[in-house]
Amino acid sequence: MAQSQDDDTPAGFAYAVSAYVLWGGLPIYLKALSHISPMEIVAHRVIWSLPIIGVLIWVTGRTADLKVALRTPRLMAMAALTALFISVNWGVYIWAIANERALDGALGYYINPLFSIFLGAVLLGERLSRLQWAAVALAALAVVVLTVEEGRLPWVALALMLSWGGYAFCKRKLPVGPNQGFFLEVALLCVPAFAYVTWLGATGSGSFLVGVPWDSWLLVGCGLVTAVPLILYVNGAKLLRLSTIGILQYIAPTLIFLVAVFLFNEPFGSARMIAFPMIWAALVLYSVALFRQSRRPT
Repeated sequence: MAQSQDDDTPAGFAYAVSAYVLWGGLPIYLKALSHISPMEIVAHRVIWSLPIIGVLIWVTGRTADLKVALRTPRLMAMAALTALFISVNWGVYIWAIANERALDGALGYYINPLFSIFLGAVLLGERLSRLQWAAVALAALAVVVLTVEEGRLPWVALALMLSWGGYAFCKRKLPVGPNQGFFLEVALLCVPAFAYVTWLGATGSGSFLVGVPWDSWLLVGCGLVTAVPLILYVNGAKLLRLSTIGILQYIAPTLIFLVAVFLFNEPFGSARMIAFPMIWAALVLYSVALFRQSRRPT
């Protein structure tokens, strides 16, 4: 696991950077599907991810863990909870891209590591340094600035932060490997996803195999753009220090931010001009604290 990795490796760096770049470029792919309902896209992400991750587990000989998990009700209940978190996260994110709220998506993923350390302090009793508390406070203040200046709560950013933070927290408690855990999640979601896609087809309100063939291919490709970055990340995390992963995770929201501003031409108003630098400053404090922790003798 990443926590026990003492040195970074070139392969780990390549895997992790590739994963974050793919996640950062995902809005471009999702924008091409913005005329399709988010729920339908989520359903296809689930359906087409299952064979990819299933083949990977079979090839790597990790099916024994799945057999044990399927016979353990408590483990399956935990997998159902993580599946719920990730499906909410996907749905909100897809909606945000389709409705010109990609900047809010970037904000949510910028705040997420700060929310994770806050969860660690509140739920796990982890002691935070002064720098970490300052980073959390600065991020919270940025959300207040956005709320006051824009007259509304940045619910997209908060929903992404809460759903991904909850997913990551519960995922740590799932006693199976990350690939096996992801398989369980999409397997559980596959039943309602397949039922929903079937219903859409029967009522003529779906987009798969209807109209423009390009849409169907893009929906099938949702499996690749979902599973491949995750597989790359999991392999990269094993070969990198936790502090390195902590810094590299800024790649994705930074790319989302750049895509939103320069490609999607989303407005970057005065409230965001104040809030985003505050978030970036908070992340600098977080990074310094993470670096100091990694330098301490164990």
